[in-house]
Amino acid sequence: MNENILLVEDEEALCLMLSDRLRAEGYVVDRARDGNEGLEKSTRLPFDLIVLDVMLPGKNGFDVCREIRQAGLITPILMLTARGQTAEKVVGLKLGADDYVTKPFDMLELMARIEALLRRAPSKSAQENVQQIRAIRMDLRGTEVWREGKLVPLSAREFQLLRYFVEHAGETLSRDQLLRDVWGYSATTFTRTVDVHVASLRQKLEDDPKQPSLILTVPGFGYKLVP
Repeated sequence: MNENILLVEDEEALCLMLSDRLRAEGYVVDRARDGNEGLEKSTRLPFDLIVLDVMLPGKNGFDVCREIRQAGLITPILMLTARGQTAEKVVGLKLGADDYVTKPFDMLELMARIEALLRRAPSKSAQENVQQIRAIRMDLRGTEVWREGKLVPLSAREFQLLRYFVEHAGETLSRDQLLRDVWGYSATTFTRTVDVHVASLRQKLEDDPKQPSLILTVPGFGYKLVP
């Protein structure tokens, strides 16, 4: 089994009980104690399922769920709440939750719902084709890119360049290396095509293209993608 589950819950006793039961069932469990920590972990680390309480310190569960989906993440979300009103459940489901359990709940039912969500989740092989860098999400097989949950139209060459940057995240890449490996040009070829394509990616992916924080220029050498 060994699926990774993020438990976002501030009630200590309930969290300990759930963590112990999940680990006994063979799951790997991580915990976040408030909404801000839950959002940070869920968008930075790979999880197979997120169990998310609605009433949390900081961001509430609805806000966390909304921002997870806006980031383009498709990780299944099971929401927990002490509220029983149908309207609350509808809000959570419309924001992108996959299932909803009201406290107090039966542990056997909760485990069954978790198993059902994991069975319906994308396979690990499918998830491995998706790369997440900050708010940028790349589907390597589907050749699609999202930024904050919105599809970004890229040309085929822009996608290939971005993919190369992602595969070499944190490395300083020379223009010659990019020309050779992305375009197949000789290193002796003089062209500004790399600079032009980098500028285009910045326009589409950066918060402020004039002051980029994702794809940085390394003076006198080339570029570097900062994860």
